[in-house]
Amino acid sequence: MILPCYYNAPVSWYAMLMASDEPAVIEVQDHYTKQTYRNRCRILGANGVIDLVIPVAKAHGEKTPMEEVKIDDDPPWQKIHWRSIFSAYASAPFFEFMADAYQPVYEKRYRYLADLNLDLVRITLDQLQLKRDVSTSREFTHPASGRDLQEIIHPKREFRHPDLQFKPVNYHQVFADRHGFQEDLSLIDLLFNEGPNAVAVLQRSIRSRANLS
Repeated sequence: MILPCYYNAPVSWYAMLMASDEPAVIEVQDHYTKQTYRNRCRILGANGVIDLVIPVAKAHGEKTPMEEVKIDDDPPWQKIHWRSIFSAYASAPFFEFMADAYQPVYEKRYRYLADLNLDLVRITLDQLQLKRDVSTSREFTHPASGRDLQEIIHPKREFRHPDLQFKPVNYHQVFADRHGFQEDLSLIDLLFNEGPNAVAVLQRSIRSRANLS
């Protein structure tokens, strides 16, 4: 299974990772494209859904492999992101138990976006207590027809794609009483709200194991 290299990837990304028995490869050789989850994630705050976007230093029109995309550190994005995460989840049931695993990421300086994203995958799998064989690509592999998850799991497109074996399952969200349940946010939303029950939610989110190999 080939997965795009996303920042605090959404629930559907981790559901796909759990659904397949084959080794997972995170694609870092593809060309970086804007307006994707590569440099953004979505969380739920008091005023609704928040897009947290990492600024990147990329020349206009240049086709840069994902693994070579550099983070622009001029804006204090790490402080902004962590402040937003803290504000959104400080009252979540499991935030205080898991925040210490994530906070160092927002204090460490990363040069490359892919390194940051991969560290977050490792941390999240550890918090989920999931042991998965995950590696990074050494060369770009064209996904099979209908299996391009970067086209399916996308912030600008409807994620209810027939080839995506994922169905959103409601779980506790801190601000659902104000905004209703918000589907397919970053996996940290699920973790901070559900803690150890997050794996069970992911399992219920997998529509079928067929056609995932």
